[in-house]
Amino acid sequence: MDRLDEYIQQGIHGPREINPDERRKFLGTLRERVVVVLTKSQVREHGTYKEVEDLMQKNRQATLFLNGNMNYSYLSDYIKLANKVGNKFSLSSNKEHDSDLGLVLAYDHAVNIEDIYISKQEKTEQKEEHNEKSVIRFFKKLF
Repeated sequence: MDRLDEYIQQGIHGPREINPDERRKFLGTLRERVVVVLTKSQVREHGTYKEVEDLMQKNRQATLFLNGNMNYSYLSDYIKLANKVGNKFSLSSNKEHDSDLGLVLAYDHAVNIEDIYISKQEKTEQKEEHNEKSVIRFFKKLF
């Protein structure tokens, strides 16, 4: 009788899923499979993160999951990068839950990488250096 009840419940609600909250957060995959993630605000920044590009090249068998709830114009640079490097990619949209992550590079098996987040500081340091050079060029033109 217990198996019959389980069968009926699966028919009504769909198959049981392991760690559904974790899967919603990591765009359909599990934390233990993740190589690197970027938040939505990081994905919205101009250009791509060099760290992500390097990890995609080192992990060509991994799949790039992109948040399908974001505007395509923010995702297009990473889609082009995935095509160039040879990674598979997938747009993941969940109408009931919108993750704060914009990009997840993950395998279909556990890899258990401890530090999967890239800090924004690494990206902003490059911009500050570029801004310094722009200011120097500006003053050279004046004088």
